[in-house]
Amino acid sequence: MKKRLITPILPLLLALGGCTQVTPAYQDIGSRNAPCIDGGPDAVAQQFYDYRISKHQSGFPTTSQLSEYRPYLSNDLYQALLNAQHEPKIDVAATPNEKSGQTTGDVFSSLFQGPTSVKVASASTIPNTDARNIPLRVSMVNDSNKGQQATWKDEVLMTRQGHCWAIDDVRYMANLDFASSGSLRQVLEKNREK
Repeated sequence: MKKRLITPILPLLLALGGCTQVTPAYQDIGSRNAPCIDGGPDAVAQQFYDYRISKHQSGFPTTSQLSEYRPYLSNDLYQALLNAQHEPKIDVAATPNEKSGQTTGDVFSSLFQGPTSVKVASASTIPNTDARNIPLRVSMVNDSNKGQQATWKDEVLMTRQGHCWAIDDVRYMANLDFASSGSLRQVLEKNREK
């Protein structure tokens, strides 16, 4: 009698015994060795640009500005910016009246003068909530040039480190005269090769 009872249950026990707990890859999201800003990728990016605009900061960040930006930046981008401070001048796009190679151009946007207002696209339309890297479109406006308004879109690459979202790169996408092209990381890398 016992043999008849075990026979139908045995395949079920073998099947369940073969199951193991698999940890999804999305949980391996790196570590963070710095404080961070609360919020999702879009909220962190928006707070970063709002902070820069409120402080009227543009150009290559100083050491004190970098320490203020640290919670917004990924470990790698922060280190690259820190290393670049000891390199020769960063080559950012220049207007016709300015020399290329000055560190006064905004490195966090395509336009040399930087934005005066920013609107980061919502990350709620991104289907994979477990993503590690999320590119977000950023609508930027600069209206500081005597009534002339420049509008463009750039892309900010957000990365997840631990439970924090941080800026890992900025892709310059403006279709404007004298705008930067490529990305912030490419500018920093090109400068190191000089």
